[in-house]
Amino acid sequence: MTNLLVPQDDRRALRKLAADATPEGHRPDTVTPLRRVGRIAGYIALIIAAAALLLPFFWMIMSSLKSANEVFSVPIQWIPEVFVWQNYVDIWSQSGMLTWIRNTLVLAVVVTFLQVLTGSFAAYGFARIRFPGRDVLFLLYIGTIAVPWQSYMIPQFILLSNAKVSNTLWAIILIQAFGAFGVFLMKQFYETIPEELSEAARLDGLSEYGIWRRIMLPLSVPALASLTLLTFVNTWNDYLGPLIYLRNPDLWTIQLGLKSFVSNLYDTNYALLFAGLVLSVVPIALIFLLGQKYFVEGIATSGMKG
Repeated sequence: MTNLLVPQDDRRALRKLAADATPEGHRPDTVTPLRRVGRIAGYIALIIAAAALLLPFFWMIMSSLKSANEVFSVPIQWIPEVFVWQNYVDIWSQSGMLTWIRNTLVLAVVVTFLQVLTGSFAAYGFARIRFPGRDVLFLLYIGTIAVPWQSYMIPQFILLSNAKVSNTLWAIILIQAFGAFGVFLMKQFYETIPEELSEAARLDGLSEYGIWRRIMLPLSVPALASLTLLTFVNTWNDYLGPLIYLRNPDLWTIQLGLKSFVSNLYDTNYALLFAGLVLSVVPIALIFLLGQKYFVEGIATSGMKG
């Protein structure tokens, strides 16, 4: 109705004037054929890369549903002719899978809780409390990340053996309860939180412990989620530590238990082994899918310093 009251020439002039007044950066982008081809090529490259990464997992899942003779058949048979679901029943009945998962879950949960607790608490001291030698001590502590575990593995084993905790779950808990990476990650995130919040809390009479618990931790959920996810995955997948310290089969983790299947190259039932591997991957996949949003946000923000 409004357009009828405005002459056509005036409407054209108004459109031209609006187009000229639009800032260059706000004009809608014109997708050229070359840009469209480049975008399609990028999507194709990403699809190929994703397929290459997922292909081993697909083969593992399909192999867990084959018979023992079909796993390494030549040529490769990607899809089994008959899905052998019995493999998942046999892996539970013919192995100590329940015990292995229980031990692994206990270690992963306890170690993750301790690392998040100690890492976040120590990071608060390095980020917010000023004391002589703080920066030097932090650099020395973070420098331990560059020291390979193999270089002090034997002295550590002797120390824990003398403490009578070798061949117990406590050995794995003690050697992994503290981590320099967690301190570094949390410190970087704490430094993005305005100092004014801590100063206002001190003026209100809140102690440093209260500031850490009631202000810093609630604001650090993305970093805490990232640290939780990384620690849980590393502990769940750890093989060398349990191999050294856990000699009793009742204490084996899922990694050691599945390794017991590969006792001989010629009599190993690899179909059952792959079924166990699938069961070991499922908890990690679920945890990552549920926490990937916080994980990405925590890693991204921990690299910024306010």
